[in-house]
Amino acid sequence: MSTVIEVRDLTKRYKDVMALDGVSLALEGGTIYGLLGQNGAGKTTLMSLLTAQSFPSSGEIAVFGEAPYENARVLSRICFVRESQKYPNDATPRHAFGAARLFFENWDQALADRLIDDFRLPTTQAIRKLSRGQLSAVGVIIGLASRAEITFFDEPYLGLDATARQTFYDRLIEDYGNHPRTIVLSSHLIDEVANLIERIILIDRGRILLDKATDEIRDLHVTLTGDREAVEAFIAGREVIHTQALGRVLSATVIAQPDAAERAELTRKGIDIAPVSLQQMIVRTTQHAALREGAQQ
Repeated sequence: MSTVIEVRDLTKRYKDVMALDGVSLALEGGTIYGLLGQNGAGKTTLMSLLTAQSFPSSGEIAVFGEAPYENARVLSRICFVRESQKYPNDATPRHAFGAARLFFENWDQALADRLIDDFRLPTTQAIRKLSRGQLSAVGVIIGLASRAEITFFDEPYLGLDATARQTFYDRLIEDYGNHPRTIVLSSHLIDEVANLIERIILIDRGRILLDKATDEIRDLHVTLTGDREAVEAFIAGREVIHTQALGRVLSATVIAQPDAAERAELTRKGIDIAPVSLQQMIVRTTQHAALREGAQQ
């Protein structure tokens, strides 16, 4: 796969706040990324820079090998859908879709019509009078029907209820299978999107904590629960990201995978070996990084 976005030592400072701190990464074509992190971690800032809606304080950005700023060749191939998207006061969904159809050369009107029906969206009502869920649907429809080569979703689907969000996920996977492109999903609903994303970029306090394939990350972590001494003996010398003790029982989440012999020995000692959900892994990794940074200060 070819690299569609490359970032080197990117920083963004707002007065005394360092929103991005030395970020370097590469995004490949034909991949669904999960851009994950807490509120204020730097997700929206990063996407705003990559889509030329903001300027970096320092560092380099190349999209399709070119700087994206005031570059129509690049920007016409990118779609950025955000929760706080603004529209003119008298604009309707029909106006928004008409403008998108003119801007995005791969726009699929048949897909847009199908999604309008899926979300039961009134297309002639003023956008400012739509419910939050209906406003989210407008963004989701533009993001999918644009079929832009790179599409960023900055949590525009949070206004959708669970059924509508599942419809979005289903349509995204279906259309991505037929028309592969680079999709970046920023989300707090980690377990909901876990089966969609192929690669995870975890950002915290403006720094990249993880940039790995989802399957690789799942294979990195395990939670052991059982007799404290037996668990402590296994985790000694390994990187532990979370522990919780109750009497003689210790539960530890560790960056390690026991081999066959170790699993047999742990089982013999009555220690439960459990996989770690993606959400728990993200939460624990973020907490662990914060504790480690605090200890170094």
